[in-house]
Amino acid sequence: MFKDTKAFSGFSVDNLEKARQFYGDTLQLAVTQDEEMQILQLHINGGNDIMVYEKPNHTPATFTILNFPVPNVEQAVEKLKAAGVPFESYDMPDMKTDDDNIFRGGGPLIAWFTDPAGNILSVLETK
Repeated sequence: MFKDTKAFSGFSVDNLEKARQFYGDTLQLAVTQDEEMQILQLHINGGNDIMVYEKPNHTPATFTILNFPVPNVEQAVEKLKAAGVPFESYDMPDMKTDDDNIFRGGGPLIAWFTDPAGNILSVLETK
């Protein structure tokens, strides 16, 4: 039924302008804003655009909504921290991040951070 459609994802934020600044300026993604519809389009390399919309009763997702593959997680974390992005720390039996906020417990190296609306994002190492 949907075999030939180009599906896309979207998520909500509590403040569209803060989201535009974060995704455009801090993460340096190409972002366009549709003033009439009050949405942002995040233009992701190699994929379909992602729609971001403001929702007055926004509740952040409790799971990772967007993953950014990077060749080196340590460098990505360092650059994002230098840009003022705080990272999440986890200390659970099956998931512990180290002092650099990176999970090294199996699978790809990964570190989680949030956007200004509290949505969870990650950088994960691909080789």
